Amino acid sequence: MSNREQYPAGVPCFVDTLTPDVEAAKRFYGAVFGWEFAGPGAIPTEPSGQYFVARLRGRDVAAIGTQPSADGSAPAAWNTHVRVDSADETAAEAEAHGATVLVEPFDAPPAGRMAVLADPSGATICVWEAGVREGAQLINEPSAWAMSALSTADPELAQAFYGELFGWQAEAFDAGLGQEVWLWRLPGYVGGEPEQPVPRDVVAVMMRADSRPASWGVDFWIADADAAAAAAAQLGGRVVAAPEEAGGFRRTVLADPSGAVFSASQIHVPA
Repeated sequence: MSNREQYPAGVPCFVDTLTPDVEAAKRFYGAVFGWEFAGPGAIPTEPSGQYFVARLRGRDVAAIGTQPSADGSAPAAWNTHVRVDSADETAAEAEAHGATVLVEPFDAPPAGRMAVLADPSGATICVWEAGVREGAQLINEPSAWAMSALSTADPELAQAFYGELFGWQAEAFDAGLGQEVWLWRLPGYVGGEPEQPVPRDVVAVMMRADSRPASWGVDFWIADADAAAAAAAQLGGRVVAAPEEAGGFRRTVLADPSGAVFSASQIHVPA
C-alpha cells in the first residue's frame, strides 16, 4: 500500500464520479469497497449539489458528487485529476495544444482550484491545483485507487499532448492483454512501492482502442474480484466484463447504478 501526503505537478492525484443519484452511489460503493463517506461538501458550480469524500480507514481514497444539472444528459463517469501548480495556466496551455476547456478554472474552497479539459481526442481529464487537499491519501491497496488509463485510437497524438502538458513520456509495455499498451512515465518522479513490477516513475497507462471514443478510465484494487462482481449486480449496477485472469490479476469491469464504468483488479502474483 502507499500512504500519500502530497503529489508533485504532473502526477494523477485523485479520482471522483459525479452522479444524478448520490445516495444510490454511496450505497453501491460502500458495499463493493467498504468505503465510508465524509461530508457533504458543496459543489461550487452547482449550488444544490453535494460532494462526499470516500474514506478507507479514515484516509481519503476517492469522492462521489452530484452531477451538474447542465450535464444531466451526459453519462456518469469516473474522472481523473492531475496535480498542477496552476489550474489557470495549465488550462490555457492545454488549449494552446489543441485541448478544449470544458469547465473554466474555478475554486473549490478550501480544497483547491480545478478545471476540466477534453484532450485533442476528446478524452476528459481534470487538473487540480491543491489547497488543503492534495489528493488521495491511500492508494495501491484493496478498495483503493490503483491506476488511471487512457484509451485512445491515436496514441501518437496523445503522446504529443500529454508530453507537452505534463512532461509525460510513453514507453511500450507488454501487459499480456493482447493489445498495445504504453506506460506513462514522469522522469524524476518516485512513487509506488520499491517491489512493484513497473518503474516507480509510472503515473498512468495508455491503451490503443480503435472501436470507441477516447476516454480516461480508473482501476481499483479489490480483495475479491468475483465477490465484487456479484455485489455489483445485486446493488443495481452491472457486470460489463466478468472476472477473468489477465497479466497476474483477476480483473472485472463493472458499472455503478448510474452507469459509471470502472475496473477492479485482484492481484495474484506477488510484485
